[in-house]
Amino acid sequence: MNKIKKILIAFSLVLLVFSLAGAADYFLEDYQARKHLEDLAKQPEDSPTGSDAGGGATAPPLSDEKAEEDEPVMLPKFQELYRRNPDIIGWLKIEDTVIDYPVMQNPQDGEYYLSHDFDKKESKHGLPFLDVHCQIDDGDILLIHGHYIKSGMMFADLMKYKEERFYQEHPTFQFSTLYETADYEIVAVILSKVYRKADEVFKYYQVEKVGTPAEFDSYIQNVKQLALYDTGVTARYGDKLVVLSTCEYSTENGRLAVIACKRQ
Repeated sequence: MNKIKKILIAFSLVLLVFSLAGAADYFLEDYQARKHLEDLAKQPEDSPTGSDAGGGATAPPLSDEKAEEDEPVMLPKFQELYRRNPDIIGWLKIEDTVIDYPVMQNPQDGEYYLSHDFDKKESKHGLPFLDVHCQIDDGDILLIHGHYIKSGMMFADLMKYKEERFYQEHPTFQFSTLYETADYEIVAVILSKVYRKADEVFKYYQVEKVGTPAEFDSYIQNVKQLALYDTGVTARYGDKLVVLSTCEYSTENGRLAVIACKRQ
């Protein structure tokens, strides 16, 4: 065996070792993230409160206008989680998917949970988080972002909604704030993309521009036009919407979004 062949074989072995190490790191991080989220989902609702736990969870004020009103009562299942990380603003659960996650919002950094877990440790998986232009207690549309993870974690299971049959079997999902649990009916499932600022097209993610009845109606009309299929569900001004958004790779900067209306 000549010298060149030996060098090529050695180089190939080095590449193989690095590839295996990288794959091992990926699967280990994926396992740890799954385990971490499973532990969060199992958080007992009867966690100690009051003096026995070093002080009860203090509910954050809903808004400046509402601060003078009586403070709302935080749901028991969130009290220990809120003490652990007050960035939690809710919980999202979709049946027959892995989506059973806390929803976060960091007041200092709108994209913090793109790369951090519940305990604020760096994580490629991140966590679902509320858009920087949204406030959990204010506004008609809550836009929630989540990574598409190839292993199936985070918002990867939203891709199941490309199939109308899956929607028909799962027309609703559950989103809880710290103070109430509600079901949301799916209005539309759309494919879109992140456009350039100069592009004069409908941008479903610009929820901060939806404030008036006319703007809300226009938003609904636009998502209906982009819908992959007809759900038969619509929304009117005054209804509360949740928009779940994740990457979709059939086009550059592609996005898939599930738009749902709070059930009355």
